[in-house]
Formats: sequence, structure tokens, C-alpha cells
Amino acid sequence: MRSESCRPIELLAPARDLLCGKEAILHGADAVYIGAPRFGARSAAGNSVEDIAELCAFAHLYGARIYVALNTILREEELPEAQRLIHQLYSAGVDALIVQDMGITRLDLPPIPLHASTQMDNRTPEKVRFLEEVGFTQVVLARELTLAQIRAIAEQTSVPLEVFVHGALCVSYSGQCYLSAALSGRSANRGECAQYCRLPYRMIDAEGREIVAGKHLLSLKDMNRSDQLEELLDAGVSSLKIEGRLKEVSYVKNVTAYYRQRLDAIFARRSEYRRSSYGRSRFDFEPALEKSFNRGFTPFFLHGRRADITNFDTPKSLGEPVGTVKALKGNSFTIAGVKALHNGDGLTFFNAQGELEGFRVNRVENNQVFTLDRPMIRPKMALYRNVDQVFENTLAKPSAVRKLAVEMTFADNPFGFTLSLKEESGASVSIGKPFQKELARTDQSANIRTQLAKLGNTPFEAATVEVALSESWFVPSSLLAEMRREGVERLLAAKRIRYRREERRLTPTDAPYPEKRLTYLGNVANSQAEAFYRAHGVEQVEPAFERQPRTEVPLMFTKHCLRYSMGWCPTRQKGKSPYKEPYYLQYKDTLLRLRFDCAACQMLIFQTNHK
Repeated sequence: MRSESCRPIELLAPARDLLCGKEAILHGADAVYIGAPRFGARSAAGNSVEDIAELCAFAHLYGARIYVALNTILREEELPEAQRLIHQLYSAGVDALIVQDMGITRLDLPPIPLHASTQMDNRTPEKVRFLEEVGFTQVVLARELTLAQIRAIAEQTSVPLEVFVHGALCVSYSGQCYLSAALSGRSANRGECAQYCRLPYRMIDAEGREIVAGKHLLSLKDMNRSDQLEELLDAGVSSLKIEGRLKEVSYVKNVTAYYRQRLDAIFARRSEYRRSSYGRSRFDFEPALEKSFNRGFTPFFLHGRRADITNFDTPKSLGEPVGTVKALKGNSFTIAGVKALHNGDGLTFFNAQGELEGFRVNRVENNQVFTLDRPMIRPKMALYRNVDQVFENTLAKPSAVRKLAVEMTFADNPFGFTLSLKEESGASVSIGKPFQKELARTDQSANIRTQLAKLGNTPFEAATVEVALSESWFVPSSLLAEMRREGVERLLAAKRIRYRREERRLTPTDAPYPEKRLTYLGNVANSQAEAFYRAHGVEQVEPAFERQPRTEVPLMFTKHCLRYSMGWCPTRQKGKSPYKEPYYLQYKDTLLRLRFDCAACQMLIFQTNHK
């Protein structure tokens, strides 16, 4: 059972690059995860070790942490390179690695903490307890878990638990999808997913009858748990993760700021929780989740199965509703709107074929919208905005500052004056300057406070400035400015020295793995990973799908169920299907067979070449 006594809570934001990482910190993140040069589950989001080192130095000023994703499975020949890279990342200041491949645990590692990626398929108390026992310091839970399941894991373990709260959803359990590897040779477990789940499919039955045509039947909405944050904290979660290592910087700014505000509101009335880093962020905009890329929102399965998790119409960003078309006139139209439009806005609509189209607004005059080319819209058609130009222009500029509170005290001493600074994390410095003192004609206190509080573009702001002079001494502004600059420099140096990374070395243990047999679902791709599992009691270890492709095995395991979506679930719904199983999904020459595992309440997908 974990203690609830002022538990530190981490808002964990994504970063595709150094700029995104710094902006995530400025906009309120307590930690940032970023891709390494290689071996990350988003192969297009790699970063140099030098950039990661710069991000670490920046984040550590605020007590924020940097986690590097090294969460692909590794081939045998890649292990030496992975080991070298991990040492480089440790030297760069990285706080932890997010890993999937257990072979990493048997390498010669520096004392760097390891987090268990959601790619490990962390769904049960038994699995999470095992990961804790072998030395993982944080575990990322499967997105599909309910609140009750999360609470059960928290009650039976003490390792910090991390859950996703926002962003794109994989339709499959993470780490359990082999569709891309089987169909294109691009493995999701290698960071190369071809996203077959976002394609339009034709659904047919065993007799070839068409059930649905041209719909994105495996495409989910995006996760949004901003209304369930307090429930997650009370269930035992310590790290709240935003998805998006391929997202633009405007997305990172907006979404991070939104969740920062929501969490701070909780902390203001719940003293048992606190943020895990320091500093206060102030924003030059009002965060709004609907203004960033999304496919519609869902809390997913947090409170059990629900019908609103999918978006069969489009896998693209639909945007926020803005109104309906009233009348057409040349290259313009009038709109019955619920929100004001701006020049340059991007609007979307569903055309006559049910496909999402988009266009740009050239200019707006009251409720009349002018375009360069006439879009194929018609009266009463619903319109959505997926680009708010004014909002994007705001986010394109500096849009947040994050300041660390400093208490300042200015006093005299026998030889001159002393300036003391104490920052909110506990770092403190004192600067003494010799000065020939003489009494002032007027009180100096106001000017002293004004000059010392001018902390400008530094990470600090003056919470208090105490003037503790024994007499009303004359203090020139130039001396105050010099002492302030030196004080800031020394305080920054003290903070860098004061920051202490958690260090953790994995220690040998005989903790038994919860299973005696690992199939291809164990994703064992190298000898070190196999040795790890055998050392923990696994008697049979099959090679990963990527090493030994299979036929007639499930290529995807998903809680999303098309039988449920159609109203034909025999357990939860009364509707009876008029179609004969098995059902198939067809995209061009690709044919996928569906099987429904009602005992586990999940859908399995197989590749097939015939009906």
C-alpha cells in the first residue's frame, strides 16, 4: 500500500526535439520524455545526445526530469551500440530510461533508473510487482485499464505508476500489435508502425455480404482524461503522461499548459498532493484542448466499456464545431456560427462521399466567409475549425514564462553589505561586498527593493525582498545591480550542484516471472532478453514475431470490439447480428479476419488471404 502523505505528482510531457522539450518545461511540465538518437518507439523522433544534454541542464534548474525513450526491441547485433548509447545518455544528465527490451537489464549499465514502457503490456498487479522486484523505478500502465484495475495495481505495489491522460490511442494493446510487421515489414515494436489502423476498411461477413463500406473501423478517437485527473490520483497514480513525441511545438505548449492548470487547481485544495518540480508557469494565452490536433475525445475504458471511443468517419483532425453553412454566393458563404472566425483559419467538412475535406479562410466580414477557391459545401452543412489562426499565431511566439520564487535579504555588515538569496527548492547563496558606508539623506528601502527585484530574463522572481539595515545607509543602484547579477550567477551554479539525480543499479534477484512460458507476445528478440526471462523461471521462450514471423496467429489484440460497435455484443447488448461470422476487414488486397474473445472481452485480428 502506498502512502498518500503529500505525494509528488508528475505531469509528463512529450518532446520531439530540444525546442519542444524546453517549451514543455516552461509551460508547466514536471518531466519530459524524448527520443534517443536510436531505439525509440517513434523512429522519426530521434535527438542528438548533445541536444538531450542541453535539455537536461535546462530542466534541472526547475527540478524537472528528463526521461529518454529507448523502448524498442533490440536485435542481437544492436546490444553493444545500445550499451554505449546508455552510457552517453547517463553522462548527458538523463534521469531515467524508458525501455521495453529486457535484454537491456543484462548490459553493463551506469546507475541510471529504468522505467518499464507501456510496450511491455503492463496490465496486472503480478506483472507490475515483478517489474518492481527486479528494479524498475516507474511502470507505465496499459492505456486500456479501468480505474478499478489501476487501483488494484496500486494497492498491491509501491512502485510509482504512470498512466496516459491525453493524446493519440493505439487500437491494440501496446507491444501486442504485429499488423504492420506482418503486412509491410515495418515493426511497431521497432518504432516503424505503418498505422494500418487508420485506413478505411470494408467490413464483410463469411458469405461476402457487405456490412460497412469505406469506414475507418480501427481508428480510435484521442484520449482526454482532463476531467478524471483527481480520480487517477486517488487511485494511486503518480505520473500523468501526455502522448505526442511527433507533435508540433504548439500542441505541446497548449496541452501541457491545460493540464498544468487543471492539476494546480487540484493541488490548491488537496494538500496530500504536490507537484514534483519547482517554479510557477504563467501563460500569455488561454489553453484549449479542442484547438490542438485531435480526432475527437474519449476517456477510453477508464470507467469501463463505452461506445464513444471510435471515430469511423476520419482518422484526421476534425477540429472544433464552429457552425453551419447558411447560403452560398460566389467564392463566399455566410455561416450561422457559434464561434468567431479569423482570416487564415482552417475549416473542415464532410463532403457528399462522407470524406473529410478542408480549406482555408481568405478573409471574414461579419458572418460572411471568403475563400480563394469555392469549397464543395452546401447549405446546412456542419463546419469545423482545425486551425485557429489567431491561436496559432499566439503560440508561435513566446507564450509562457516559468519563474522560481526567491527570498532576498539585504543587510549591512562591518565591512559593507550582504545580499542573501534563498530559492524555493532550498538552494541559497550570500554575497558580501566591501563598501564605505555613509548615511543617506532619504530612506533607501524602496529603491533597494526595486533594484534587487529586477530579475528580468533569469529563471527567478523575487517573492520577498527584505531590507535589514542597521542604519539608513546610502546604497548606490550600481552596487545593487552588481550584487544582484552576482547573486543570480551563484544561485544558478548552486542549483546545478545541488541537483541530485536518482541513481539506481539493478540488483540480481530470483523473483519469479508470472508466467512459465513466453510466446511471440513476449517480444524476445535477443539472447540477453531470453537469458533474463530464463533467470526468472521462464521455462519456454519463443522468439519475437520480428525474428520469426508467424501465420495464423493473432496480429492484433484490442479492447475495441466491432461486434460491440454494431450493437451485437452477446454479453452487453440485446441486438442480434443478421450476418454470418467470421467477419472480415478488407483494404485493397489486404484481408483481415476478426475473432471475438468474449471471456477476455477483446477482439483479435488475423491476416488471411481467403474467405
